[in-house]
Amino acid sequence: MYVNEKSTQISGFPELLPEEQLVLEKFLQITREQYTLYGFTPIETPAVEKKSVLISKGGNEKEIYALSRLKAQNGQSPDTDMALHFDLTVPLARYVATHKDDLIFPFRRYQIQKVWRGERPQAGRYREFYQCDIDIIARGILPLMADAEMPAIIYSLFERFSLGPICIRINNRKIVTGYFERYNFSPFQIQEILRVIDKAEKISQQELLEEFTKVANLSQEDISLAMQFLLEQRSSEETLEMLKKQSFGDLYEQGVKELETVIEGMKLLGVPQDAFAIDLSIARGLDYYTGTIYETLLVKHPDLGSVCSGGRYDDLTNCFGEEKLPGVGISLGLTRLVVTLLRKGVLQTVSKTPARILVSAMSSDLLPLYLRIGNDLRKLGMATEVFLDPTQSLKVQMKYADKKGFRFVILVGEQERERNVIGIKDMISGEDVSIPEETFLDYIISLPQE
Repeated sequence: MYVNEKSTQISGFPELLPEEQLVLEKFLQITREQYTLYGFTPIETPAVEKKSVLISKGGNEKEIYALSRLKAQNGQSPDTDMALHFDLTVPLARYVATHKDDLIFPFRRYQIQKVWRGERPQAGRYREFYQCDIDIIARGILPLMADAEMPAIIYSLFERFSLGPICIRINNRKIVTGYFERYNFSPFQIQEILRVIDKAEKISQQELLEEFTKVANLSQEDISLAMQFLLEQRSSEETLEMLKKQSFGDLYEQGVKELETVIEGMKLLGVPQDAFAIDLSIARGLDYYTGTIYETLLVKHPDLGSVCSGGRYDDLTNCFGEEKLPGVGISLGLTRLVVTLLRKGVLQTVSKTPARILVSAMSSDLLPLYLRIGNDLRKLGMATEVFLDPTQSLKVQMKYADKKGFRFVILVGEQERERNVIGIKDMISGEDVSIPEETFLDYIISLPQE
């Protein structure tokens, strides 16, 4: 069969049907509302940054989409020094360094934009998706209570999402780094170890052991002890007690104290004990995290992996200036979350339209009335569509209303006009009522909002 290449969808770039897009928009709205509730201000950075900016802090060059001209002129190279951003944290660092003299610190921002990653498309992994970030940036010292606030926001956000219980897994990179510093590993070696640890849930124990052996020149006994330290299952209380009993140097002890402080702050901010867990295997592969780190799981859907992650970075802006601007933040990949749950049937589509009301068009002569009714309803804040083709039969219009999922249909024909009434049909109950025109708007306000 002939397929027009111009009409084929590119793999890894999700394209939703209207009813699916409405579900995504609902989650975007909830996210904006929750971020705003905690006092975060929206910003937007360009989709394009310099390549040097993107690779300066953890960007994988193999996954970054570079921009080029389709046709260069006057001997110019088609290549440019620009690329699409792969996340929103590195652009944030550049933004803060650029505008620091105009911002009020601590700077609390949220940012909801699409990002692009040139990775292999597969189930739940996309090349283009919405990322929803919040960060707190300080000028000088950022208190650890900011680290505690992030899980509180995650918890409140997923409460609004109503996707079931979550587990916010929390760790501190200083603990793991301090643990391995005693072997006199270089910073590069420790970074490679952290990258291996970050794969713990994605590969088998044997593969993990083999990769760990490659990057860490340790005895089998020391490797076994490290695996036990990082991967043994314990309760949060048991893990914290175990950590406090160990002594692996100043950096390690600082990490344990920070973790304990953050846990206490989380409790004060209302995060229940069963919604988080200390997990020493959480490492976060990106280079810029320096302290607290988080990953969030949906308890009923562990196959999704982390759905919201982030952490503390004490020197993210050092590539753009000498001043220390520490920060902490989280990132939610909303496209991946929503689309995956739609495909699994966990999320259900309800309607193919954002409007609850359809004003039918039963007579060409009454079209001005239909348009006025539509405007009156919109002034009340009610999303309303007016059917604009009176030549279509009422049967066709009702079928249209049913397919798109309108809750109510307004019916005004010549008979209703003679009686000065407006008909309303409830598409769920099937009930028909006729309301005097002068009380119609009051009545419509009283109808169910869902």
